[in-house]
Amino acid sequence: MFRDAMYALAAPLLSLLILLAIFAPLEKCFPARVQKFFRPAWFTDLCFFLGQYLLWGAVVFGALAWMAPWLTGWVPVSVRAAVGSQPWWLQAVEVVFLSDLFIYWGHRIQHQVPFLWRFHAVHHSAEHLDWLAAHREHPLDTIYTVGLINLPAFLLGFDLSTLAGFTAFRGIWAIYIHSNVRLPLGPLRMLIGAPELHHWHHAKERFSGNYANLSPLMDLLFGTYRHPDHEPGELGLAEPFPRGYLGQLIHPLLPRKKKKMSDR
Repeated sequence: MFRDAMYALAAPLLSLLILLAIFAPLEKCFPARVQKFFRPAWFTDLCFFLGQYLLWGAVVFGALAWMAPWLTGWVPVSVRAAVGSQPWWLQAVEVVFLSDLFIYWGHRIQHQVPFLWRFHAVHHSAEHLDWLAAHREHPLDTIYTVGLINLPAFLLGFDLSTLAGFTAFRGIWAIYIHSNVRLPLGPLRMLIGAPELHHWHHAKERFSGNYANLSPLMDLLFGTYRHPDHEPGELGLAEPFPRGYLGQLIHPLLPRKKKKMSDR
């Protein structure tokens, strides 16, 4: 039991050190904004990081494991077998396209539906973006997002063992697009995205566009692609929001006061 506890503590520390080794030099050499390493709310985002690795990650995994058997029954076994027998590269192309399609619309709906927005607003409350801020996410919002990303695999039976590398890449890329980095990707950003695009998604305007997860293709297809030639003036929320870790976890769960007719 002691060994398991030590491993549980060592795993997030190792992950933190690896991400730090990757992104700290990038943010130092190619900064999007002049920003201190220990910028405001750094400790809050560290709490989100540790919370994900020590507790909420297991909750999300458990929720997905519970949902998976229920979802697999929606598609005939013969269809799932045919999908799983395809070459790995074809499965990768299909799962990227379908996952991006699902998460694009799921993400766009998060900004439209008040109930979903109250949880997603936690992620958008970050006023300073870097690799650590990428982890600021409410656990229920994570279940929603990760569930949508994996929904095509659950439904159609993609062979996840052959796509493990892609899954790892998607996770690193999600951190990269939040990082305080500007690398000249040129036209390549039209295919795989870039921090400069996702930072505009985090502008104070709630409907700033750039909802795609991995590739900007969905934003280009559905008219929400935004790429101004300058940095957004301010990041974060236009609405008041708690700043501490516990406050941000609890706030979305609290009932909302109904507006009086005179306030509307």
